[in-house]
Amino acid sequence: MPLTSNLRGAAWMLASALVFTVLMVLVRYLGTSFPAPVQTFYRQLASFLVLMPLILKRGPAAFTASRPWILCLLSGFGTAALGLSFYGFQKMSLAEANALSFTRALWLVPLAAIVVRERVGVMRIVALFAGFGGVLMMIRPAEGLHFTIDAPTLAMLASAFLLAMTVVSLKLLTRDHSPTVILVWGAALGVLFTLPPALLVWRWPHGVDLVLLTLLGVLATVQQAFFVKGIQLGDAAIMGSMDYSRLLFGAVAGYWLYHEVPGPWTLGGAVVIVASTLFITLHERRLALDGKV
Repeated sequence: MPLTSNLRGAAWMLASALVFTVLMVLVRYLGTSFPAPVQTFYRQLASFLVLMPLILKRGPAAFTASRPWILCLLSGFGTAALGLSFYGFQKMSLAEANALSFTRALWLVPLAAIVVRERVGVMRIVALFAGFGGVLMMIRPAEGLHFTIDAPTLAMLASAFLLAMTVVSLKLLTRDHSPTVILVWGAALGVLFTLPPALLVWRWPHGVDLVLLTLLGVLATVQQAFFVKGIQLGDAAIMGSMDYSRLLFGAVAGYWLYHEVPGPWTLGGAVVIVASTLFITLHERRLALDGKV
């Protein structure tokens, strides 16, 4: 692939990472007034409104699905993952939350083996255990090497697991469903799934808050578009590596805005997680090129 394509793709990936960081800072800021379920609802509503012209153009065909129950599962996994990640980013340092979000690649290894019967080699298993060792480092052992996990950490790990489930579900769905149908179902069900929990803690936004909640949905949509554009232009493995720039942007934003300084356990655990997930990504790419997966 020409170098220029990878450079252009990298620029889009960096833009995606930067927008993601701004998005998470906004989530943190709004979290003082609007709980994660309310923010998640506005995020999903924005996605649905963005797709509305496409839905009106396609009509009933936009909702035609041969396996609606898998689409429901996919949307459920994705919506729950989004809400949990919003909660985690509200309560944790940006550096820690970002690092834990990358455990998605670790969860994908056993899930892909179980659900889609992908062959998992020894090297990927070693990287998997190393990555979760990094998670234990970030949790930080107390006296007597007892590990305690708080609610935000558990939320981020659960979010990463559910995102991995979403990826596996997508692998099954793309065999007989168009991307348009998947997007439309995901957006529509996302609004339905997030409305009940949002109503339980509902607060009506006014003035600036309404603008910021709208901006939350817009930024999330823009970030996804930038990410997809980067993957489309460049080599998938290289572009995936560029996504780790979120860690740097998040750490800088955390230090600048909230005076968050990652400790040695956080830094060490983050390095191990990134190295493990990066190895898994590059290893899978090499196997794919060799025709072994």
